[in-house]
Amino acid sequence: MMGPVLAACLLIILSTAWISQANGATCKKDGGVCTCNDQTKNVDCSSKGLTAIPSNIPLETTQLRLNLNSLSKLSPKAFHHLSKLTYLSFDNNQLQTLPPGVFNHLVELDRLDLQYNELKSLPSKIFDSLTKLTLLRLENNKLQSLPHGVFDKLTLLEKLYLQINQLRRVPEGAFDFLSSLSDVTLYGNPWDCSCNDILYLSNWIREKKGTVSNIEAAECDGGTKAVLEITEEEAAEDCVYPNTTTAIPTTIITTLASSNDDDIPELPVPQENFQKFLGYQEPDHLPTQPQCLMSISGYLGLMMSLVLTSAAILYVIHFLKKA
Repeated sequence: MMGPVLAACLLIILSTAWISQANGATCKKDGGVCTCNDQTKNVDCSSKGLTAIPSNIPLETTQLRLNLNSLSKLSPKAFHHLSKLTYLSFDNNQLQTLPPGVFNHLVELDRLDLQYNELKSLPSKIFDSLTKLTLLRLENNKLQSLPHGVFDKLTLLEKLYLQINQLRRVPEGAFDFLSSLSDVTLYGNPWDCSCNDILYLSNWIREKKGTVSNIEAAECDGGTKAVLEITEEEAAEDCVYPNTTTAIPTTIITTLASSNDDDIPELPVPQENFQKFLGYQEPDHLPTQPQCLMSISGYLGLMMSLVLTSAAILYVIHFLKKA
């Protein structure tokens, strides 16, 4: 009976190895491109030339750095398995939009860095789940407007960076729920001081002057006057701006926001997409060249594990028949 016992032990060992291979390699110690620290639960994927987020980031990760890459878009489910994240960094990428619901599961997030991207708009309710956020960086993008109530759930937010965008106004009540704010940067935006929409911001700056840092630096378009100095007589026009608060039609956003994650259809994978065949699960998770080489190595290891596992199974069956 020792034969089947030894074979069973071998099967368990090989199965464990197979599961490890199937999970894919994200960290350098496993052949991946990112640096992982098991003690601090930090994963650093910065400066790797990534065009997509690596799959199989450890579930226990608390800090994830994806800055200084070439990311231009995200899958709506990119972080749905990383609910323990407290810090997420995307600065210095090429993000043009954020899909609705992409941050919905990051309920422990304390800091979010999105600066130095190409964001022109933000989806409505994009930050609603981030109720523990204390720092939000959106500076050096191309934001033209903000959705109404986009910051309403961020009652613990202390620092908000909005400088060097293309903002001409903020919605009425944009900052009313930010009771913990201590620092807001607004300079470097072409604030339109001819329209009465600017009066909310002007009054808010005057009210918070001395208690919230940096807000006094906001200037009207052309730098002729500070926003806080604008009077009702000067901002008399009733201006209408084009709707630039969303990157995709509102009807699509409403449908996606109201549906369950499981209802979001998966995109078909073309047969010729060899990178997907190598184990990247999300349609947007396309590996870079070093990742592709890593995946080939992992695939060969997986096939070897399968062969050895099959041999072990046949070995067990053989001894059971003889018994």
